[in-house]
Amino acid sequence: MLNSHENLLSGLADRILGLAQAALKQANMHAVFMDPGNEHWPLMAVLNAAHAGELFIKAAVAVEHPLLIFKDIHGLDDRRSIELDFKTLLEKGKTYGFDQLPQVLWTTTGIRVPDQICYDRIQKLRNSIQHFCSPDDQDPSGAAIDFIYKIIDPIIYERFGLCAIEFHEDHYVGYDYIVGALLNRGVKFSLPATFCIGEIDIEEEISYSGEGYKKWFASELSRLGKSHLYNYHNDSDT
Repeated sequence: MLNSHENLLSGLADRILGLAQAALKQANMHAVFMDPGNEHWPLMAVLNAAHAGELFIKAAVAVEHPLLIFKDIHGLDDRRSIELDFKTLLEKGKTYGFDQLPQVLWTTTGIRVPDQICYDRIQKLRNSIQHFCSPDDQDPSGAAIDFIYKIIDPIIYERFGLCAIEFHEDHYVGYDYIVGALLNRGVKFSLPATFCIGEIDIEEEISYSGEGYKKWFASELSRLGKSHLYNYHNDSDT
């Protein structure tokens, strides 16, 4: 039973979600942009993407009940206290590790991590960077993008109605260049109802992707009533 700190605990999911969004903003920027002097950004993209993913999953679980993100919660019972207070929870409570979160997510929400191979890849790469500063992956930016849009994006769209492309730090252009990178790589992503592009040439960016991807993107635009943004045609018919 929680004491007067119960209201503070009940807002835990929202606080975790806010921090997750901040980490995602940096992950998106670091994965897509590269300037002289920022050669470390691909590695930071991995760390930020993994951090964002961990927090988003914990937020999704905490929506069910805040205590579900803590493991061995029964171990906090000293058999003397009348109530489980927030101070004790913060000082002694331990949350689940990154490798355990897919199982926790499924058992508490029924949501499966969409791509376990992708999830395992970012975990291994994050550990390599974090502990040895030496990535064993030749494309850390690509790994971060895959994790954001194959793992984070589907989960937050289903759970919170959020689209990952909307979280970035480009205050002048918006998500245009992020979308350009995704189109270029053939990576699927959630589109907000207000989706609009003004700084990139969609035809040019998507030209490197396969027909299946082009058709998917065109269908998504059509669903949103945005077909005018991309004139899809089947290259194999020309």
